[in-house]
Amino acid sequence: MNVTLQRSAAMTGGRSAGPAAVRLEGVGMGYGQAARPENYILADLDLTIGAGEFFVLVGPSGSGKSTLLKLIAGTAFPNEGRVTFEGAPVTGPGRKRAMVFQSVDGPLFDWLTVAENIAFGLEIAHTPRDVRDAVVARHVELVGLKGHETKFPHQLSGGMKQRVQIARTLAVEPDVVLMDEPFAALDALTRRVLQREIARIWSETGKTFVYVTHDIREALLLGQRIGVMSVGPRATVRHIHEIALPFPRDELDPQFLALTRQLDEEIEREATRQWAGK
Repeated sequence: MNVTLQRSAAMTGGRSAGPAAVRLEGVGMGYGQAARPENYILADLDLTIGAGEFFVLVGPSGSGKSTLLKLIAGTAFPNEGRVTFEGAPVTGPGRKRAMVFQSVDGPLFDWLTVAENIAFGLEIAHTPRDVRDAVVARHVELVGLKGHETKFPHQLSGGMKQRVQIARTLAVEPDVVLMDEPFAALDALTRRVLQREIARIWSETGKTFVYVTHDIREALLLGQRIGVMSVGPRATVRHIHEIALPFPRDELDPQFLALTRQLDEEIEREATRQWAGK
């Protein structure tokens, strides 16, 4: 039984998605030997993500979720079709589309403090010092790091390091925030706290979030819409579920549990196809 729920602005943080922020049309893409159409990682992929939306991608390993993020970021390009951002073709990386990575150590500069790490992109953009300080202070507050501004990365927990990365990403004012399993390397308790925090940050900032995860529960805690990827090669977004559950979401809600089972079954079917070579 399909229990996909319809969305309303009142039930999803008080707002619904605006005009298209990102659009993928007829996208086919592969690397190296996979660049032949029959071996594309992604194929015949059409997807529209609205401005201000929290869109989550789930699916079996190897289904092209991270590749899809790279296409939006402009660090990879389709062999077929096109990717547009706010109506213009994506021709490379841009500051309006920013990525938060899974690693909690690699993205940070060990020799810079929390405040200096957050300010890094602003310095590169030659933002005036007084403006930069105000932006850093605002984002330190936003991610709950007030009082830790002068600490260095080695003095922080994994969760705090990821907060720094999120703050640094948001400080340059991107329109679209791309997140590739950002909490996968963290312990369960820290992950739970940050899931709630990222939902709050999305609600407060109004930015578009595109979020990749293998965790179905996490997908349902965060997503307004959840796209389920088919098995690769030639993967695509097979189904999109609209989630009409209020924030913060209750994991014991019968609808939440029913959707958890449905998504789990869908991904299991895809994984079975992958193992069977179908």
